[in-house]
Amino acid sequence: MPEQQPDMNTQPRPVYVIGAGPGGLAVAAALRARGVRAVVVEKSDAVGASWRGHYERLRLHTTRRLSALPGLAVPRRFGRWVARADMVRYLEKYAEFHELELVTGVEVTRIERAADGDGWTLHASGGRLLAAGAVVVATGFNHTPALPDWPGADSYAGELLHAAAYREPKPYAGRDVLVVGVGNTGAEIAVDLADGGASRVRLAVRTAPHVLRRSTAGWPAQRTGILVRRLPVPLVDRLGAIVTKLSVPDLSAHGLPRPTTGLYSRVREGAIPVQDVGLIDAVRGGRVEPVAAVVSFDGSEVVLADGSRITPDAVVAATGYRRALEDLVGHLDVLDDRGRPLAHGGRSPQGAPGLYFTGYTNPISGMLRELALDAEKIAKALARRKRR
Repeated sequence: MPEQQPDMNTQPRPVYVIGAGPGGLAVAAALRARGVRAVVVEKSDAVGASWRGHYERLRLHTTRRLSALPGLAVPRRFGRWVARADMVRYLEKYAEFHELELVTGVEVTRIERAADGDGWTLHASGGRLLAAGAVVVATGFNHTPALPDWPGADSYAGELLHAAAYREPKPYAGRDVLVVGVGNTGAEIAVDLADGGASRVRLAVRTAPHVLRRSTAGWPAQRTGILVRRLPVPLVDRLGAIVTKLSVPDLSAHGLPRPTTGLYSRVREGAIPVQDVGLIDAVRGGRVEPVAAVVSFDGSEVVLADGSRITPDAVVAATGYRRALEDLVGHLDVLDDRGRPLAHGGRSPQGAPGLYFTGYTNPISGMLRELALDAEKIAKALARRKRR
């Protein structure tokens, strides 16, 4: 690696990688290993900004071994299910170990084709114009918190916050809390609140999720996801139904019925199964109460889809995120009608050679694993471009 440094310094238009999360760092390291200069631009003041902001309880739902980025294993001392704080430490060490060229405190706001037709021009904060030979966009799957447009939410008398602002259960001890959304984040925050002393925890459910054990007899659900990812959807749906019936109790009597749509069919629609980190026991024990979806707010009341009204002290909305790529690249015709990149990994969108995206899918095989694979594909593609 050191012998490549002089060659990289002579590259006047480096590859600019936007975002210093796992995806951006992985691409930069893979490029550096191939002698391609990569500059990572991050709008915050440190790597792993989103990981720093996650709730304290969070641990990876993927195993340590299958969550490493190219060129550096996750330390064994972090355990099988890596904690949020340890993931931040790993990302810091990763950037240091690979000697990545990192610029923090600079936000790229718009990407345009270079005037001379060779490469790209990046518009960045402070009036900067950056000349790039190629660009990798890695601003993250969970970029901008999304709140539904609930009628009456603006005048709700209680506390309303997005899950992105939730850190720990201590401020909610002794309080009645409604968590909206039963994805992995909502399920885990609900359990965290119940364990942390909230007087009552309800979980608003619009569509019943598939719930899986994170590990069964030592076999992680992630490995199953890797094995079945390329199989026909109907087959995986049938297999998933069998596994669920054998390993997960029926929670219908507690307000959380089994889904009517197949597991992999739901994944293809963007709904990742909920990995059980205490939800099953919490629901069975009555410490987390599933209720109907939220329809609106009325003063201090929350109106639910079944017509009932409840008066929680606080509402935590685990209602997802937007990719928020429109301002950055929306004018380049590289996004679909849902704001997602038309291509990812080692392929550039049609008509935009040298523009790459990573981290905008939510695969059943594990996000970090796919980021690592995408990084190698992007680096290979860009190394070929450099040789040409």
